[in-house]
Amino acid sequence: MTWSVAAVRDQLLELGVRPGGALLVHTAFSRVRPVEGGPAGLIQALRDALGPAGTLVMPTMTDGAEVFDPARTPTYEMGITAETFWRSPGVTRSTHPGASFAAEGPLAEEICAPQPLSPPHGPDSPVGRVHARGGQVLLLGVQHSESTTVHLAEALAGVPYSVAHPCVVLVDGAPQEVLIPETDHCCEGFRQLDGWLRQAGLQREGQVGNADARLSEARDVVSVAVERLTHAPLTFLCAAGAGCEACDAARASAHRRRAGPLRQ
Repeated sequence: MTWSVAAVRDQLLELGVRPGGALLVHTAFSRVRPVEGGPAGLIQALRDALGPAGTLVMPTMTDGAEVFDPARTPTYEMGITAETFWRSPGVTRSTHPGASFAAEGPLAEEICAPQPLSPPHGPDSPVGRVHARGGQVLLLGVQHSESTTVHLAEALAGVPYSVAHPCVVLVDGAPQEVLIPETDHCCEGFRQLDGWLRQAGLQREGQVGNADARLSEARDVVSVAVERLTHAPLTFLCAAGAGCEACDAARASAHRRRAGPLRQ
């Protein structure tokens, strides 16, 4: 069956999406479909659930291989829903050259205001602003491994790893490649949030369209993750020797930071 916009809206409300709130959505439309109107229909259902006082937010990250233009640069591996959303009339897109977000609603300008290059998902970023505003995080057909809010928790916890990635920006009007440090790794370890949030009764789960959906308060995700990171700062990294190059790089960066500068 094809899900109507109204039916998807009702599923979102039953799940616990808060009308009038800020909602950060990560989604794989291939898991949600078929929905009346395609990705645009899913976006409309999200808008209808939030109502005119709510603000819808999605990641619109890019590969950083060229100078970023928020009005032109396509997303990279963010999915068709996010790509459709930022191109919609009335949607604001932030200006980070690699980690942009798009938002629509009363808080859109605030959430998409300029931010530091690093950390991309720190307190002074769209993710941090959704958290500060008491927003919710909705995962549609994806897991916590796709949740940028967990990166905010890493920033707030001060994890010891940081990996820099190249990104092209304008410097004195000319394109230049710069390195942007971030708490990067494979992110599979973020899936541990499922069990932690369920155990604490802080995650609502259900179906939206044909997708499994998870909904939590951004502050709950962050507080639970920060508590774990405080006791075990490398808890989200794959075990040493597991063959994960991304986590090995993050682990090596932590070792370098602990060792500090070489003494003569």
